[in-house]
Amino acid sequence: MMGHLFGLGWIFLLIAAANIEAQKKSSRNVSTKCLGNIMRVDVGPLGGSLLDVAVIINNTATVLTPSIATQCGFSMKSDPFGNALIYVSLQNCFAQNVEDKMFTTALQLRLHGNQFAEDELYQVEETCRYDTWASREVICDYNYIEVSVKRAAPDEFPLHGHPFSSSNSRRAAEKMPMDVGFRATTVVFFAQEGEKPMSLADAQKRGYGIGNTPTRLVLRSPVMAPETFLQNVAGVPMRVLKTSTIFEKKWLATQVDAAAACPLQEGSVFFTQNTITWYLPRKIDPMISSGQFHLLEVHFGINGQRLDAAEMQAREYSVALNDFYIVTELPIGGVGGYYKSHIQDDLYYVSYMIEPMLELLWTEDATYEQTRYKVFFHITTHLLPQPLELIDHTVPEDKMFKMMLGHFAVDVVLINITFPAEVLSTSDCSVRGFNILEHMSPNSSMKFFTLQVPFTDPAVLQQTSEGVTVYSLHLTFGLMLLDDHVTFSHKAYLEAAVKDIVPPSVSGGCDNNNFYVLVKYGTQGYNFQTMVGKRFMTPSLAQHYEYMENGTHFSFVVPFSAPDVAIEAIESSSIRGRLDVVLSNPEMNSQIQDFSVACHFPSTLTECFPNGTMTALALKMESVPSLNPRKLTLEDPSCGPVHSDDRYAFFVFTVNSCGTTRKFMSNAMLYENEISLPDALLMEKGLKSEEPEYHLKVSCVYDINTSHAVAFNTRPRRSEPYAENSKGQLQVVMRLALDDSYSEFQNFEDYPIAKYLQQPLYFEVELLKSTNPLVSLELENCWATQDEDRTSQPRWNLIINGCPNPVDPYQVAYHPVWPDVRVGYPSHFKRFEVQMFAFAEDKDDLSTKLFVHCDVVICDTKNPLGGVCGGQCSNPKNRIKGQT
Repeated sequence: MMGHLFGLGWIFLLIAAANIEAQKKSSRNVSTKCLGNIMRVDVGPLGGSLLDVAVIINNTATVLTPSIATQCGFSMKSDPFGNALIYVSLQNCFAQNVEDKMFTTALQLRLHGNQFAEDELYQVEETCRYDTWASREVICDYNYIEVSVKRAAPDEFPLHGHPFSSSNSRRAAEKMPMDVGFRATTVVFFAQEGEKPMSLADAQKRGYGIGNTPTRLVLRSPVMAPETFLQNVAGVPMRVLKTSTIFEKKWLATQVDAAAACPLQEGSVFFTQNTITWYLPRKIDPMISSGQFHLLEVHFGINGQRLDAAEMQAREYSVALNDFYIVTELPIGGVGGYYKSHIQDDLYYVSYMIEPMLELLWTEDATYEQTRYKVFFHITTHLLPQPLELIDHTVPEDKMFKMMLGHFAVDVVLINITFPAEVLSTSDCSVRGFNILEHMSPNSSMKFFTLQVPFTDPAVLQQTSEGVTVYSLHLTFGLMLLDDHVTFSHKAYLEAAVKDIVPPSVSGGCDNNNFYVLVKYGTQGYNFQTMVGKRFMTPSLAQHYEYMENGTHFSFVVPFSAPDVAIEAIESSSIRGRLDVVLSNPEMNSQIQDFSVACHFPSTLTECFPNGTMTALALKMESVPSLNPRKLTLEDPSCGPVHSDDRYAFFVFTVNSCGTTRKFMSNAMLYENEISLPDALLMEKGLKSEEPEYHLKVSCVYDINTSHAVAFNTRPRRSEPYAENSKGQLQVVMRLALDDSYSEFQNFEDYPIAKYLQQPLYFEVELLKSTNPLVSLELENCWATQDEDRTSQPRWNLIINGCPNPVDPYQVAYHPVWPDVRVGYPSHFKRFEVQMFAFAEDKDDLSTKLFVHCDVVICDTKNPLGGVCGGQCSNPKNRIKGQT
């Protein structure tokens, strides 16, 4: 097995070879790719599992330790996303080689060690065809150097007469295929201190891989082997391997030279803030023998796979050639690489890692042989400061803190959040109702976290002052680097101010005939619905109920006989009715306010006529919701209503019919009857025991012997109603309000008050020191003069006989009066609105004072007698009415 893969490092286990047994397999999509002289195996994300890799030969799994992996041409890599990649040289030690054209490698992969998943076992086998071998092929991997040369036989020399000298290390003679009788026995390493011969067995013990294929010699060295050396090539430091392998056949010997040079990052890579620049010498001198050098091909790739020009342009990669270098430029943070996290002095840094590949093909005039050179170059930038940023996306109206913390490399995880009173893990936060998500940045390999915390959570502090509530949240994010298990934190403070929302409200009252309802909007933009009785306030219903609206409230009037009024009780001289008004929020499907007002309305349900005819009105009451008034009858079941609907039944009958009974009293006769449901009908509907019964007694009293005295009084003829003189004291006051809410008024010391033309003036007239609810104050005439004398001229009439002046282009507008803390008896108040004007003759001098005067009439609401008290305006909407 090749070992366990965790993060970016390896943990190798040495396990003896064992026979492969059939095990459970998973559906993981493991794929392979043939990439020239290497093969790549894409294992995919490990998901927290360990990966064991074995090579299968003759149905036996052979362990790959780190030294065997280097000797045999295997390497593995993993990125922070958890994706594992295995790179295999086609000429690896375990490949089945068919004439140096077909190469088959079989691997066994085992994922284990994840407590949340079962072990997974995979067998991967791939055959790659590669028959375009150059005379020399070099692979520079991060852990080994591989050089493969065409195995040919130059002039042989006597076995005991060959000196190991550099003059004999290269031959220009025509090379012929080497006879199969030759056997490799010795490897000569050319180091800086001189030649170093080593037997084949000793070289393999030192970690070198040396092998023969049908036509080639393959030599593989660890990158940092003692027999390699550093050489500066055009200013770029390179690790150099130079060898000659001696092949023996009886008394003859021959040698095959192999040389390779691989670049180091230090000295060949330079960084700017956004760019990586990599310099590779165009002519790699340690690998050039003599003569003219011709660079034939240059290919660029990532993770061993070539990219075409379009792909390079899309990823913003560039490769350029000059006289000395092949210059590669890569964007820091671009596609193909990844960031790794670091913590220093409690500060967060990242480094960017990428593994580009350059593949060159050149030829030399002296030998006419080609060299294919492939380098996998692992680049890591210096530490880059990455200040963490908390972005507040909170919308106060949503009642939730919303924030974004970033940006991080993918190897960072959020483990907990500390609040002032507690520490919660990410799972605890989710249970608590916090929304924690991890997102990848759309244009980079960085990620960020988002968190949402409701204002209602106990961790959120709140303070209210002057109608504004300030919500605040202190928290500390606990984070960890996956590879190093290093923890760090980031503190944050968020604050949001929310203007307190005033919900809409409803109030109201009633007089002898109507309900009056006032709805205040509350906070602007508050969405709500109004239900009157069982019906929503639609435009048609609003028109029916005299709907009036301004910027702060609306009002409507509901007659007590309207179908939306519930009848609670019927008494001898009145009916108790109730109006229900509900304000609700349609978005939240919740109720804002449930308002009810109940009043007694004077009413006589029974009338007695001198000719012995009786009339009676039976109303459906709330306590009998299932009652059908059409089914009601008098004592005689055959006497039903003459008019009826779903709400009432009206009866007309004579005192000697329909089961009416008669009783004699001292000076009168009493006639009685009862309206009810017939017993048979109650039994039929099963109402006798389940629903309350309906019984309404009606009666009339007629005098038997009565004397009436009639008296006359003479008085002078008058054109207006005459009232008996009585003693009393009445006081009336007129005020000017600041706005149409009539909650604040001008102070007496503020007069005279400056107003502009057409600016509204809000007047209120009040009857003081009266507690009689049966009187009302009515405006008879109101007018304006330029002098304080109410009889002065010129004079402009505002109200004439209780009605707006019909010739006034800006007529008086009346405002209803609603009961509140200041208004105990709405009938004692009158309110009207006038637009500021100037007399025509003073159009050139608009500074003249105006005085407003009013005549008022005190009326008896039970006996209005006509005139102003009776409301004589032809348009009743223009007539001032007492409203409560």
